[in-house]
Amino acid sequence: MLRATLKSLLSRKLRLLLSGLAVVLAVMFVAGSFVLYDTLGRTFDSLFSQAYDFIDVEVTAKPVLDTGEGEPLPQNIEAGTVKRIESIPGVRKATGTVVVEGARLIGANGKVVPTTGAPRFGMSWDGQSQLFSLNQGHEPQSDDQIVVNAALLKSAGVHVGDRVGVLTPLEPKQTFTIVGTFAYSGGRDSLGGAQVVAFTQPRAQRLMLGATGVFSEVDVQVDNKADLVKVRDAVRQNLGARFEVETGQDLARKSSDRIRASLDFVKYALLGFAGVALLVGIFLILNTFSIIVAQRTRELALLRAIGASRRQLVGSVLLEAFLVGLLASTIGLGLGVLIGYGGAAALAAQSAGLQVASVAVPSSAVIVSYAVGILVTVVAALMPAAKAARVAPVAAMRAAAGGERSMVGISIWGGLFLAIGGGLLALGLSGRAHSNTLTVIILGVLISFIAVALLTPLLSRPIVSVLGRLFSWSVPGKLGRRNSARNPRRTAITAAAMMIGVALVTAISTLSTSASASVAKVLGGQIQADLVIAGQQDSPIPPQIEPSALQRIGALSGVDSVSGGSYDNAKVDGKAEFIFAYDDVAVAAKILNYRTTAGIVGTLSGGQFIAGATTAKNHHWSIGDSPAFQLSRGDARQLQLVGTYDDSRALGGSGAIVISWPDATAGFRAPTAIQAFAKLKPGADAAAAKKQAEQILADSPEVTVQTRDEFVGQTTSLFDNVLVIVQVLLGVAMLIAVLGIVNTLVLSVLERTRELGMLRAIGLRRGQTMWMVTTESVVISLFGALLGIGVGAGLGSAVVWALKDKGITELVLPWSQMISYVIAGAVVGVIAAVFPSIRAARLNVLRAIAHE
Repeated sequence: MLRATLKSLLSRKLRLLLSGLAVVLAVMFVAGSFVLYDTLGRTFDSLFSQAYDFIDVEVTAKPVLDTGEGEPLPQNIEAGTVKRIESIPGVRKATGTVVVEGARLIGANGKVVPTTGAPRFGMSWDGQSQLFSLNQGHEPQSDDQIVVNAALLKSAGVHVGDRVGVLTPLEPKQTFTIVGTFAYSGGRDSLGGAQVVAFTQPRAQRLMLGATGVFSEVDVQVDNKADLVKVRDAVRQNLGARFEVETGQDLARKSSDRIRASLDFVKYALLGFAGVALLVGIFLILNTFSIIVAQRTRELALLRAIGASRRQLVGSVLLEAFLVGLLASTIGLGLGVLIGYGGAAALAAQSAGLQVASVAVPSSAVIVSYAVGILVTVVAALMPAAKAARVAPVAAMRAAAGGERSMVGISIWGGLFLAIGGGLLALGLSGRAHSNTLTVIILGVLISFIAVALLTPLLSRPIVSVLGRLFSWSVPGKLGRRNSARNPRRTAITAAAMMIGVALVTAISTLSTSASASVAKVLGGQIQADLVIAGQQDSPIPPQIEPSALQRIGALSGVDSVSGGSYDNAKVDGKAEFIFAYDDVAVAAKILNYRTTAGIVGTLSGGQFIAGATTAKNHHWSIGDSPAFQLSRGDARQLQLVGTYDDSRALGGSGAIVISWPDATAGFRAPTAIQAFAKLKPGADAAAAKKQAEQILADSPEVTVQTRDEFVGQTTSLFDNVLVIVQVLLGVAMLIAVLGIVNTLVLSVLERTRELGMLRAIGLRRGQTMWMVTTESVVISLFGALLGIGVGAGLGSAVVWALKDKGITELVLPWSQMISYVIAGAVVGVIAAVFPSIRAARLNVLRAIAHE
């Protein structure tokens, strides 16, 4: 029986290989995600190990605010603390230094030197060390001199001796002379692409920390490396809970852990593609083995007749599935390793000085790849295997298998799965699943897809018949239409591969376009400004606007009023919040359309705040209440609620907390305005006012001036990135759908060999044969695309409806995308038909007629 199975497998290697390609793609994404994650993780492990290799112990002050969002603002360490550390037994030397993110160099083009996500540090030059040393020029000797790392000098397009501008968190743009560059150990121009500007110590303290005589960290060198942990613990005990004390190894590990956490998104995105490929692949493999079992009815019956048991027949089909899964998993793993390592190398190449780790295949990639690939293939073959076991020996005497089976059973199962999937979706979207909401929704979507796939045979015959009439103007077209409707089960399973991918993409597109429209409506209705002044924040330090620039813009002849604003994270009564402040609350309230519901909204003095009515209700605040606020700087303090405003039109269903400008400048991370709104006088030329404002803001290279429409457009353009990912997902689904249709048509051509021979014998030409097969392919593909659009639009609309209280109030169907998906479906049908139609046209007529 084993020999018979292997011979049978080798005789159908082409069709089984086609079905295995879906598993190859899925396993490729699975393996690629694990290899990419592991390679980048080891790359950053090496980077941080080198960066902290020369540090024995490092001391930093715990931030007063850590909301879990972004990097918390470091607190200053007094010079007296450095002396105190140096007096601890086991400490050889303690050196206070300044290393803070937020120094941005302005390049030769007048723009801030861009970064690919690496930090921009401002530091004090405390002399050369084992980690870095000067390779050009000399160290800064006065407060108007700086040195930079060699990679930053090259990226900025400037030279040693040039005068350049530098932006820092606490001061407006300052001008310096570059007097030297430095490189890191090993001749590297940068560590992981980081940009570093080094000032004299007093200047670094003023620009990065806001005061002289203070430090951001203390580098502690120990007398004996063997006592490293002992000295660390002694320093911790001496300084108390207000300080973080870590060894260099501790810091390297923590930094690596943070990077690995941020890499999870890439891993899960690739696993998402793998999930789609696996789901679609199940239908492809199920269809393949179903057709093969149907074609082997006589062969299987003969095996039963000569003594093969049902168990052996099931084992035969499952063995074929196992071998296909094993081979596909091996190929997919190999391709995944190449793609994962190639992706890691490409990402590392974007950061100067980041050397990608050597290629390695983690055991998790191997285990998961084989487990997923083999399991999916075997599970998909279970139903055909069970069908094979039911073949009676007497079937060997028939020319073909029995007629079309009843669809009552599969329809009942489809209805049951639909009820379960719909119930889970309703539970998840209602919010009653609490912490399990996402899991419940994903499970509901998965079961709903299975339900639709089970119910698809009921729809395939009538819908395919209607679609086929588009091509029924010729005899080959009529034949193709009838062929596609001949076997509803087969057509439905083949179309399901297309349906799942298109449905997922349509659902995500519906959610994305609806969210974009909702944001545009809220911003367009809430912001009454004619000009919006802001920058794109790509680091913990937001772009800042010089106060004098806002004053000059406010003095322009066409400008009626201007209000500068800032925002930051905070904790209010211990709860993380995002709060705002405006230098002129009366103007901001008018421009942002704040409508008073209680108290006073138009004025704020120090120690006061206002809030959206919904926010106040959620916190159970009344006018006069004084909750505790912890800002990024300073100690916690109580602010008094003096007014609330109508936030019914605010995105997210709640309005912002707004504190006074004096409180914000003292406590926010950025003490100056980081966005501004300008209202023009009636009849003023907006284009002219915008140009004048841009000239005034020439010294704020991170900031741009936009009209309200431009600002809204830029904000909603963030959703375009989602659509790009969606299109990639669609491409994966389309590729697998092509494989599925090709596989079905090839097997169908083999199954109808004698029929095709008869058609050719009575006059059907080769071109007509190709058109017949192409018609069948396009009809199946269009059926899957249309079904997917219907299911996806329904799921997407349900999610949008469930998110009304989260601010997504507009339901917008992505009509242009959906039309393009239909067109893509037709194209997929044509492409998928190329090989099967050529194969059908090239059949030898006499041999085909004699085919058994």
